[in-house]
Amino acid sequence: MSDPSYPIGKFERQASYSPADLEGFIRTLEQFPAQFRAAFAGLEAAQLETPYRDGGWTLRQLAHHVPDSHVNAYVRFKLALTEDNPTVKPYAEARWAELPDSSIAIEVSLSLLEAIHARWTVILRSLQPSDWARTYQHPDNGLTRLDQALALYDWHSRHHLGHAVNLRVQMGW
Repeated sequence: MSDPSYPIGKFERQASYSPADLEGFIRTLEQFPAQFRAAFAGLEAAQLETPYRDGGWTLRQLAHHVPDSHVNAYVRFKLALTEDNPTVKPYAEARWAELPDSSIAIEVSLSLLEAIHARWTVILRSLQPSDWARTYQHPDNGLTRLDQALALYDWHSRHHLGHAVNLRVQMGW
């Protein structure tokens, strides 16, 4: 790993995704909550206060950030499926990571992640091929198709799992 900020590399949006790609992304989202939980299993409070890289979030903040992000993604999917090209609201993720709920026990957020992914993947599995072309407008990222958003959250899941796993390996935990 050459850059601890991007353990699996930076996200690269593609122009299109195959049905096999989409199936793989959905599988990632189905499996991710258990993998993420396992990456935090057995960690003590002091270990959770360790940043995953210099200048980065602590593992505790990371454990809370991922469900925050995925809750937003889940809502964006639902908006895109029920409205025509809705404008979604961005959020200040770094500031969210500093709010008091990012200092509570991580079990709360690990459970939230499991619940969100259980609901999200039900929706994803129900989509018809034409649904993947539905869009939302993000003020910072522009027009986003649902297939592209799914690819992003496949990457986001693996990206942050990499942060936690790599720190555990580096620290010998």
